[in-house]
Amino acid sequence: MAAKNSQNARNDKQAGTKGDRLEEYRGKRAAGRTPEPVPSDGPLPEGDDDTFVIQEHHARSLHWDLRLERGGVLVSWAVPKGIPPDPRTNHLAVHTEDHPLEYAAFHGEIPKGEYGGGQMTIWDRGTYETEKWSEREVKVVLHGSRVSGRYVLFRTGGKNWMIHRMDPPADPDAEPMPESLRPMLPEERDRLPRDPAGYGFEFAWGGRRLLAYVEGGRTRFTDGRGREIGGPAGLGPRLGETLGARPAVLDGELAEVEGRETYLIFDLLYLDGRSLLEAPYEERRERLDELELNAARWQTAPWYPGEADAVRAAARGQGLPAILAKRLDSPYEPGERSDAWRLLPA
Repeated sequence: MAAKNSQNARNDKQAGTKGDRLEEYRGKRAAGRTPEPVPSDGPLPEGDDDTFVIQEHHARSLHWDLRLERGGVLVSWAVPKGIPPDPRTNHLAVHTEDHPLEYAAFHGEIPKGEYGGGQMTIWDRGTYETEKWSEREVKVVLHGSRVSGRYVLFRTGGKNWMIHRMDPPADPDAEPMPESLRPMLPEERDRLPRDPAGYGFEFAWGGRRLLAYVEGGRTRFTDGRGREIGGPAGLGPRLGETLGARPAVLDGELAEVEGRETYLIFDLLYLDGRSLLEAPYEERRERLDELELNAARWQTAPWYPGEADAVRAAARGQGLPAILAKRLDSPYEPGERSDAWRLLPA
């Protein structure tokens, strides 16, 4: 198959590919100002035309770059939402300039102000086979550690293409992300639960409830009534970039912390194609902590299993009016006011 790919690519050259295929690439970059490979003009290398790489590119907007070795260069597409794992969803793929073969191993920080400035990491790489290659359609079989299967790229107009998975879903058991959820609510109580060891305790920040739906590096928000709203300026894109290709639904509130508006995240309702609504609160919190979602505009809110008195004392010290007690074994009940969650005066 590799020999066939190479012959196809040589036929491409002989059929009329003219000029320097890396001229546009070199014209956008200057050796010495960027760590990217900038090869000098000359004959293109001869390869097997069977290497692919997908790079996660945190440039002006997060996207993934799919590059296929072909005729001595990496033919490239920028895919804003990443490679689709399910044939029911097609993703936009914008054709970009050919890249040198050395780019398949590139990762690092492209300086601000340079073309494509931002962090570049290798998200996946491997080999591929060509089933069809024309000016309007490219069919390939990818063999990577994160992406495998048959894909087709088809041109829709100008530089805009679409990428479609031709095989069954990569994860046949994946559940779709919920379109909208209403948040679970606590009941008000005056006294601590009799068995505090069975509860996790959190601060009640008194902010605005927001659920965040993150997919393909993009974020949308719903309010306490499940209505889609615009999120705080700049919060959505940055939060989406942090999670990258991992789809997730987060529950939290927008509150002022130390003089700054901050999204405080205290629950995880969906992750990587799996609903966590039936998972116990303790498991959801542990998995949320593993995501390490902490930055200037958002924080994973702390929780303290069994430490009712310490949390109440700390809340009083910070001037917070209340705390929350959440039963460790409780599922998430969307839109319900449940005794499993209790709002208690500090």
